[in-house]
Amino acid sequence: MSLFKSIARRSLGALVLAGFAAAALGTAPAKAATPEEIKARGKLMVGLLTDYPPFGGTDAQQQPAGYDADVAALMAKALGVKLELVPVTGPNRIPYLLTNKVDVLIATFGITAERSKQVLFSNPYSSLTIYVLAPKSLNIKTTDDLKPVTISVARASTQDTAITAAAPQGTQIKRFDDDATALQALISGQVQAMGASNTILAQLNKDYPQLNIEPKLTMREQANGMAFRKADTALAEFANKFIAEIEKNGELSAINKRWFGVELTKLPPMPQF
Repeated sequence: MSLFKSIARRSLGALVLAGFAAAALGTAPAKAATPEEIKARGKLMVGLLTDYPPFGGTDAQQQPAGYDADVAALMAKALGVKLELVPVTGPNRIPYLLTNKVDVLIATFGITAERSKQVLFSNPYSSLTIYVLAPKSLNIKTTDDLKPVTISVARASTQDTAITAAAPQGTQIKRFDDDATALQALISGQVQAMGASNTILAQLNKDYPQLNIEPKLTMREQANGMAFRKADTALAEFANKFIAEIEKNGELSAINKRWFGVELTKLPPMPQF
Protein backbone atom coordinates (compact mmCIF):
# COMPACT_ATOMS: atom_id res chain seq x y z
CA MET A 1 0.00 0.00 0.00
CA SER A 2 1.39 3.44 -0.94
CA LEU A 3 2.17 6.04 1.70
CA PHE A 4 -0.57 8.38 0.49
CA LYS A 5 -3.18 5.63 0.39
CA SER A 6 -2.10 4.48 3.83
CA ILE A 7 -2.36 7.96 5.33
CA ALA A 8 -5.57 8.75 3.45
CA ARG A 9 -7.14 5.54 4.74
CA ARG A 10 -6.13 6.52 8.25
CA SER A 11 -7.59 9.99 7.76
CA LEU A 12 -10.92 8.49 6.67
CA GLY A 13 -10.83 6.26 9.71
CA ALA A 14 -10.17 9.29 11.87
CA LEU A 15 -13.29 11.00 10.54
CA VAL A 16 -15.42 7.94 11.22
CA LEU A 17 -13.98 7.46 14.68
CA ALA A 18 -14.37 11.15 15.46
CA GLY A 19 -18.06 10.90 14.64
CA PHE A 20 -18.48 7.94 16.97
CA ALA A 21 -16.50 9.72 19.68
CA ALA A 22 -18.58 12.87 19.39
CA ALA A 23 -21.78 10.86 19.66
CA ALA A 24 -20.47 9.02 22.68
CA LEU A 25 -19.37 12.20 24.39
CA GLY A 26 -22.74 13.88 23.99
CA THR A 27 -23.33 17.11 25.86
CA ALA A 28 -21.95 16.05 29.24
CA PRO A 29 -18.21 15.45 28.82
CA ALA A 30 -16.33 14.01 31.75
CA LYS A 31 -14.28 16.44 33.79
CA ALA A 32 -11.18 15.16 35.53
CA ALA A 33 -8.43 17.17 37.14
CA THR A 34 -6.71 14.52 39.24
CA PRO A 35 -5.65 10.89 38.92
CA GLU A 36 -8.04 10.07 41.77
CA GLU A 37 -11.04 11.40 39.83
CA ILE A 38 -10.04 9.38 36.77
CA LYS A 39 -9.66 6.26 38.90
CA ALA A 40 -13.11 6.87 40.41
CA ARG A 41 -14.59 7.22 36.92
CA GLY A 42 -12.75 4.12 35.75
CA LYS A 43 -11.75 5.49 32.36
CA LEU A 44 -8.98 7.64 30.87
CA MET A 45 -9.99 9.62 27.77
CA VAL A 46 -7.04 10.37 25.50
CA GLY A 47 -7.05 12.54 22.40
CA LEU A 48 -4.66 11.38 19.68
CA LEU A 49 -4.01 11.84 15.98
CA THR A 50 -4.95 9.08 13.56
CA ASP A 51 -3.52 10.64 10.39
CA TYR A 52 0.15 10.75 11.41
CA PRO A 53 1.64 7.25 11.39
CA PRO A 54 3.60 5.73 12.95
CA PHE A 55 2.99 8.08 15.89
CA GLY A 56 -0.75 8.00 15.34
CA GLY A 57 -2.56 5.94 12.74
CA THR A 58 -5.19 3.22 12.48
CA ASP A 59 -5.01 -0.54 12.11
CA ALA A 60 -6.81 -2.82 9.67
CA GLN A 61 -9.99 -2.49 11.73
CA GLN A 62 -9.74 1.33 11.60
CA GLN A 63 -8.92 1.49 15.29
CA PRO A 64 -6.27 3.91 16.59
CA ALA A 65 -2.79 2.41 16.55
CA GLY A 66 0.76 3.67 16.84
CA TYR A 67 3.37 4.98 19.24
CA ASP A 68 0.96 7.40 20.95
CA ALA A 69 -1.78 4.79 21.34
CA ASP A 70 0.70 2.40 22.99
CA VAL A 71 1.85 5.10 25.41
CA ALA A 72 -1.79 5.90 26.21
CA ALA A 73 -2.48 2.22 26.91
CA LEU A 74 0.42 2.07 29.37
CA MET A 75 -0.78 5.24 31.10
CA ALA A 76 -4.30 3.84 31.53
CA LYS A 77 -2.76 0.64 32.91
CA ALA A 78 -0.68 2.67 35.37
CA LEU A 79 -3.89 4.36 36.55
CA GLY A 80 -5.73 1.05 36.72
CA VAL A 81 -8.53 2.20 34.42
CA LYS A 82 -9.97 1.49 30.98
CA LEU A 83 -8.75 3.50 28.00
CA GLU A 84 -10.92 5.45 25.57
CA LEU A 85 -9.08 6.82 22.54
CA VAL A 86 -10.65 9.90 20.95
CA PRO A 87 -9.38 10.86 17.46
CA VAL A 88 -8.42 14.52 17.10
CA THR A 89 -6.89 16.64 14.33
CA GLY A 90 -4.15 19.24 14.42
CA PRO A 91 -6.59 22.18 14.49
CA ASN A 92 -9.05 20.73 17.04
CA ARG A 93 -6.60 19.18 19.52
CA ILE A 94 -6.60 22.09 21.95
CA PRO A 95 -10.37 22.78 21.71
CA TYR A 96 -11.11 19.12 22.52
CA LEU A 97 -8.92 19.36 25.59
CA LEU A 98 -10.17 22.72 26.82
CA THR A 99 -13.84 21.72 26.45
CA ASN A 100 -13.28 18.54 28.51
CA LYS A 101 -13.86 16.11 25.66
CA VAL A 102 -10.59 14.41 26.63
CA ASP A 103 -8.48 14.26 29.79
CA VAL A 104 -5.15 14.49 28.03
CA LEU A 105 -3.67 14.86 24.57
CA ILE A 106 -1.08 12.27 23.57
CA ALA A 107 -1.02 13.52 20.02
CA THR A 108 2.52 14.15 18.75
CA PHE A 109 2.12 17.61 20.22
CA GLY A 110 5.23 19.75 19.95
CA ILE A 111 6.05 21.76 23.09
CA THR A 112 6.10 25.42 22.10
CA ALA A 113 5.92 28.73 23.92
CA GLU A 114 2.70 29.70 22.13
CA ARG A 115 0.92 26.46 22.99
CA SER A 116 2.13 26.70 26.57
CA LYS A 117 -0.07 29.76 26.96
CA GLN A 118 -3.13 27.51 26.51
CA VAL A 119 -2.13 24.12 27.89
CA LEU A 120 0.07 22.51 30.52
CA PHE A 121 2.71 20.22 29.02
CA SER A 122 4.29 17.14 30.51
CA ASN A 123 7.98 16.43 30.07
CA PRO A 124 8.79 15.09 26.57
CA TYR A 125 7.84 11.49 25.84
CA SER A 126 8.87 11.50 22.15
CA SER A 127 10.59 13.71 19.60
CA LEU A 128 10.88 14.31 15.88
CA THR A 129 12.66 16.56 13.39
CA ILE A 130 10.79 19.01 11.18
CA TYR A 131 12.18 19.60 7.67
CA VAL A 132 11.41 21.33 4.43
CA LEU A 133 11.28 18.36 2.03
CA ALA A 134 11.73 18.68 -1.73
CA PRO A 135 13.24 16.84 -4.73
CA LYS A 136 17.03 16.80 -4.97
CA SER A 137 16.79 18.82 -8.18
CA LEU A 138 15.26 21.81 -6.36
CA ASN A 139 17.88 24.27 -5.12
CA ILE A 140 17.06 25.18 -1.52
CA LYS A 141 20.01 25.95 0.73
CA THR A 142 18.71 28.79 2.93
CA THR A 143 15.32 30.11 3.95
CA ASP A 144 15.74 32.90 1.36
CA ASP A 145 15.51 30.20 -1.33
CA LEU A 146 11.94 29.42 -0.21
CA LYS A 147 10.43 32.60 -1.67
CA PRO A 148 9.78 31.26 -5.19
CA VAL A 149 8.78 27.81 -3.86
CA THR A 150 5.24 26.64 -3.17
CA ILE A 151 5.15 24.65 0.08
CA SER A 152 2.41 22.43 1.53
CA VAL A 153 1.86 22.02 5.26
CA ALA A 154 -0.79 20.60 7.57
CA ARG A 155 -2.72 23.53 9.00
CA ALA A 156 -1.90 24.47 12.63
CA SER A 157 0.94 21.95 12.79
CA THR A 158 4.42 22.61 14.17
CA GLN A 159 5.77 22.64 10.63
CA ASP A 160 3.20 25.28 9.67
CA THR A 161 4.34 27.48 12.54
CA ALA A 162 8.04 26.96 11.88
CA ILE A 163 7.92 27.54 8.13
CA THR A 164 5.59 30.52 8.41
CA ALA A 165 8.01 32.17 10.84
CA ALA A 166 11.14 31.44 8.79
CA ALA A 167 10.00 31.88 5.17
CA PRO A 168 10.53 35.26 3.44
CA GLN A 169 7.51 37.45 2.96
CA GLY A 170 5.67 36.44 -0.18
CA THR A 171 6.44 32.71 0.08
CA GLN A 172 3.41 30.72 -1.04
CA ILE A 173 2.46 28.35 1.76
CA LYS A 174 -0.54 26.14 1.04
CA ARG A 175 -2.26 24.87 4.17
CA PHE A 176 -4.24 21.63 4.19
CA ASP A 177 -6.39 19.97 6.83
CA ASP A 178 -3.97 17.11 7.44
CA ASP A 179 -0.70 15.52 6.37
CA ALA A 180 -2.46 13.24 3.89
CA THR A 181 -3.68 16.07 1.70
CA ALA A 182 -0.47 18.07 2.15
CA LEU A 183 1.44 15.00 1.00
CA GLN A 184 -0.88 14.42 -1.97
CA ALA A 185 -0.16 17.98 -3.09
CA LEU A 186 3.57 17.20 -3.19
CA ILE A 187 3.16 13.84 -4.93
CA SER A 188 0.84 15.29 -7.56
CA GLY A 189 3.08 18.27 -8.27
CA GLN A 190 0.60 20.81 -6.94
CA VAL A 191 3.40 22.10 -4.71
CA GLN A 192 7.19 21.89 -4.99
CA ALA A 193 8.02 21.24 -1.34
CA MET A 194 6.44 20.12 1.91
CA GLY A 195 6.91 20.84 5.58
CA ALA A 196 7.04 17.46 7.32
CA SER A 197 8.86 15.32 9.84
CA ASN A 198 11.52 12.64 9.52
CA THR A 199 8.79 10.00 9.81
CA ILE A 200 7.09 11.26 6.65
CA LEU A 201 10.46 11.50 4.90
CA ALA A 202 11.35 7.87 5.62
CA GLN A 203 8.00 6.52 4.42
CA LEU A 204 7.94 8.85 1.42
CA ASN A 205 11.32 7.64 0.19
CA LYS A 206 10.24 4.04 0.73
CA ASP A 207 7.00 4.35 -1.26
CA TYR A 208 7.99 7.02 -3.81
CA PRO A 209 11.77 6.70 -4.37
CA GLN A 210 11.36 8.04 -7.91
CA LEU A 211 10.54 11.48 -6.48
CA ASN A 212 14.05 11.75 -4.98
CA ILE A 213 12.80 13.67 -1.95
CA GLU A 214 15.39 14.86 0.55
CA PRO A 215 15.50 17.21 3.55
CA LYS A 216 16.50 20.69 2.41
CA LEU A 217 16.27 22.66 5.63
CA THR A 218 15.99 21.55 9.24
CA MET A 219 13.32 23.78 10.73
CA ARG A 220 12.97 22.43 14.25
CA GLU A 221 13.92 19.62 16.59
CA GLN A 222 10.56 19.02 18.18
CA ALA A 223 10.07 17.68 21.69
CA ASN A 224 6.57 16.21 22.06
CA GLY A 225 4.69 16.36 25.35
CA MET A 226 1.35 15.26 26.70
CA ALA A 227 -0.98 18.23 27.10
CA PHE A 228 -3.36 18.98 29.97
CA ARG A 229 -5.67 21.78 31.00
CA LYS A 230 -3.82 24.43 33.01
CA ALA A 231 -5.66 23.49 36.21
CA ASP A 232 -4.84 19.78 35.93
CA THR A 233 -1.45 20.00 37.65
CA ALA A 234 -1.90 16.77 39.61
CA LEU A 235 -2.52 14.78 36.44
CA ALA A 236 0.50 16.40 34.76
CA GLU A 237 2.66 15.49 37.74
CA PHE A 238 1.43 11.90 37.51
CA ALA A 239 2.30 11.90 33.79
CA ASN A 240 5.85 13.13 34.44
CA LYS A 241 6.46 10.32 36.94
CA PHE A 242 4.88 7.84 34.52
CA ILE A 243 7.08 8.98 31.60
CA ALA A 244 10.22 8.76 33.72
CA GLU A 245 9.27 5.24 34.82
CA ILE A 246 8.56 3.82 31.35
CA GLU A 247 11.76 5.39 30.02
CA LYS A 248 13.74 3.86 32.88
CA ASN A 249 12.20 0.37 32.68
CA GLY A 250 12.55 0.09 28.89
CA GLU A 251 8.84 0.03 27.99
CA LEU A 252 9.09 3.31 26.05
CA SER A 253 12.11 2.03 24.13
CA ALA A 254 10.16 -1.12 23.25
CA ILE A 255 7.34 1.03 21.85
CA ASN A 256 9.84 3.06 19.82
CA LYS A 257 11.39 -0.12 18.41
CA ARG A 258 7.94 -1.52 17.56
CA TRP A 259 6.99 1.51 15.47
CA PHE A 260 10.31 2.93 14.26
CA GLY A 261 12.54 -0.13 14.19
CA VAL A 262 15.17 1.25 16.56
CA GLU A 263 15.52 1.56 20.30
CA LEU A 264 14.78 4.90 21.88
CA THR A 265 17.62 7.36 22.24
CA LYS A 266 17.62 9.70 25.22
CA LEU A 267 14.52 11.88 25.35
CA PRO A 268 15.12 15.60 24.71
CA PRO A 269 15.10 18.00 27.66
CA MET A 270 12.02 20.04 28.47
CA PRO A 271 12.13 23.20 26.30
CA GLN A 272 12.64 26.41 28.26
CA PHE A 273 10.82 29.57 27.26
